[in-house]
Amino acid sequence: MRTNGSVRGRLSSLAVGGALLGLVAAGCTGAPSTERVEPGQQSSTGSDKGQGTGDTGEATGDAGQGTGGGTGPATGGAGAVPEGLEEFYGQDIAWESCDGGECATLTVPIDYDEPDGSTIELALLRVPAGDSSQGSLVLNPGGPGGSGVDYARSAGMVYSDTVREHYDIVGFDPRGVGQSAPITCFDDARMDEWIGFDPTPDDAAEEEAALQQGRDFAAACEENSGELLGHVSTVEVVRDMDVLRSALGQEQLDYFGASYGTVLGATYAELFPANVGRFVLDGAVDPTMVGIDSAVAQTEGFERATRAYVEDCVAQGDCPLGGDVDSAMQAIPDLLAQLDAEPIPLDSDPAGELTEGWAMYGIVVAMYDQAGWPILTQAIRSAQDGDGTMLMFLANLYFDRGTDGTHNSNSSQAFYAVQCLDSSNNDAPEVDDEEALRRYVEASPTWGRHFATMDKSTCEDWPVAIDGPPLTEYTAEGAAPIVVIGTTRDPATPYEQAVALADMLDSGVLVSFDGDGHTAYGRSNDCVDDAIDAFLTEGTVPEDGLSC
Repeated sequence: MRTNGSVRGRLSSLAVGGALLGLVAAGCTGAPSTERVEPGQQSSTGSDKGQGTGDTGEATGDAGQGTGGGTGPATGGAGAVPEGLEEFYGQDIAWESCDGGECATLTVPIDYDEPDGSTIELALLRVPAGDSSQGSLVLNPGGPGGSGVDYARSAGMVYSDTVREHYDIVGFDPRGVGQSAPITCFDDARMDEWIGFDPTPDDAAEEEAALQQGRDFAAACEENSGELLGHVSTVEVVRDMDVLRSALGQEQLDYFGASYGTVLGATYAELFPANVGRFVLDGAVDPTMVGIDSAVAQTEGFERATRAYVEDCVAQGDCPLGGDVDSAMQAIPDLLAQLDAEPIPLDSDPAGELTEGWAMYGIVVAMYDQAGWPILTQAIRSAQDGDGTMLMFLANLYFDRGTDGTHNSNSSQAFYAVQCLDSSNNDAPEVDDEEALRRYVEASPTWGRHFATMDKSTCEDWPVAIDGPPLTEYTAEGAAPIVVIGTTRDPATPYEQAVALADMLDSGVLVSFDGDGHTAYGRSNDCVDDAIDAFLTEGTVPEDGLSC
């Protein structure tokens, strides 16, 4: 069995928290809003890497240069321009007023090995700082597939006044995402069919049907996306980020990446260590953990987060799942099995019915932010009474989908396009189906079967691959201090991966938040927020191992 080790982090906590807090404030009454959602334990390390206070200063070392296959760094000082790419690195950005800030585009080659070939335009959005601007802070909300343009437009919901006064906030839609030559595969109706398919096949025919869904998706991506489908890898996005750094007029890149955005950040630091400025990686992923190891670790993270929700539900009293934690945990797969046998009709949504597939996403999405827990409890109670409206609403949040069936972005399609391409050369050994399923279910009795099917069916027959060796080391030797944040019960990016990333980076500094939900900055506590604000605006590096 080949797995893509996918990071189910397409939604940042901003998306879930912002939309669900609106419902909570409204007392959970009335019809759910269909407004578009805008994307994103104690430390166990004893390392003192990069700790201390004071300005981060300029890093020394080699400026990176890699191909789509992920080659190692090339020589050069901070801000060096790779040979043959002078035209791209030297371009001026023409900002114009637009909704939420200033918009522009950045030209990059589709294939960095052929810079004289076809190009694409990346969409940018800048929210200018006040008079005390110290430069640009580039953001990525995660995914892959999250829109940095939308995220920057909503930056006031996450980033403090202090940060926004000191930095021009700059978001970009990565290649293949949003407004940047978006990858197109299925139309809306076909996407709905794929999302709603049976994630727990009961026999060989249903398993083959699930695999065929993945084959059809891959074939549609190949037919509709052209040359770009083979050039949306993480390394190529990172090379775009360095072009953006230069076009912004900065010798070093100041960067905040959440969820999958931490993979971009760690990869950038490895390939361009001398160009690392003030880096914050929140909800960190261990980029060396690939294949089934990554997928199973994340599955375990969702099990841990689900148990935290169930414990809270039971403690609140009158939990629709049951009166004790173990029986309440079992009630979730029982509800999904019931929907597998008999979906709930939906008159208000073109999907027509709440299937096991849709309901699974409706439950999973609430694990990204505990603000969603009261809504999930109500949604489960309603589903038990034969009303699937609320669970469908939650599933729509996950897919940035309106109740009219319109997918407001291509985030889901880009997610698989990037993950399947990246996994094409990650050197992870294949595991037979029986052993893989055992590992998934052992990690998560609640979600193991569901996630095993999804991971197997998506990338099994992907039509394009990266030509070149994978990037396997992420030490970023010579880089300035890089702050890595982990949340102890993060479902999508388990805490242990933040510990691992901080440890493998030569200049990694770990900040831990003991709490629930996905990512920490802007949604946790003052301990985290104050430490990150001081690092970004003053260069004060947090104490390595800071626990909040």
